[in-house]
Amino acid sequence: MPSPAPNSRRVTAAMVAERAGTSIATVSLVVNGKERGRVSAPIVARVRDAVDDLGYVVDHAASSLARGSGDLVVLIAPDLSNPFFAEVIRGVRDTVGDRFQLVLSVTERGAQPVAADVRRFERLRPAGILVDAPAADQAMTASVPVVLLDAPGGPDAVNYDLSAGVSALVSHLALAGHRRVAYLDGTSRATTFALRRSMFEQACAEADVSLSPMSASADLTIDAAASAVDGVVDAWLTDGVTAVVAAADTLAYGVLRVASARGIAVPAALAVAGFDDLPSSSVTAPALTSVALPGAELGRAAALRLLAMLDGTEPAAPALPTRLVPRASTGA
Repeated sequence: MPSPAPNSRRVTAAMVAERAGTSIATVSLVVNGKERGRVSAPIVARVRDAVDDLGYVVDHAASSLARGSGDLVVLIAPDLSNPFFAEVIRGVRDTVGDRFQLVLSVTERGAQPVAADVRRFERLRPAGILVDAPAADQAMTASVPVVLLDAPGGPDAVNYDLSAGVSALVSHLALAGHRRVAYLDGTSRATTFALRRSMFEQACAEADVSLSPMSASADLTIDAAASAVDGVVDAWLTDGVTAVVAAADTLAYGVLRVASARGIAVPAALAVAGFDDLPSSSVTAPALTSVALPGAELGRAAALRLLAMLDGTEPAAPALPTRLVPRASTGA
């Protein structure tokens, strides 16, 4: 039987260290991006040259098993293409810095993260797992620390305090003369969307603003929202609705699209508002009024909580403040 070709051997850190003329520990620091302040520039260059020459690839799963825990932090989210989650990612990445490598995962077909998603990544032995907007009634536990983001009622969760933002939104609409409003909900299973709606309904009742019984909901995309709104907007207007509040800015963009296509003047005939205050909301036509839910701050707070759990210190669980950003879509 012929012997294997020399390049078929698995390249190890020891082989890289031998080629670079340094220690295995030094190789580990360099390939994991932790050489700053620890390894001189010439040695870093030699290690990287040896890695390139030998084709060395770090096996994070194997090294995690050897240590009992890894240098990875996993962030599981329902839709990494959504600008809101991009802000969350930025907050997490800026906070974990070069201490951990951030791995991003989007759930299948944009569904809310469930317990099976956590178990799947637990096998990699990461240092910890962050789960954004998980599905309700899911036991998000693992053998490594797990922090939930925007998961009202969940243990070890970092959440928004929606009270100020929702109250300001309803007061803003009431002062503008709106007495009958409609709500465009998301089809998401995340608890945060149920909470947004219930708090909005309560604030409307307290402000003597009636909510149309004609409900509509859609996936958190502009196309899905526009399709849902197109089928109900005439009924809303006939019902006396003068303002529509959407559970997310992407849903509100769908309302604006339909209004533009139908020739419904915004805000003269129909005011529109949303939740999130995405960067695009300041440049829509007209600019969108929105309850600001700062994604980067959410990511930062969750990462700080995870780091505290890993370091054995008291983890903070702040309720992040929210505020209303009034714009032209409601006549501001």
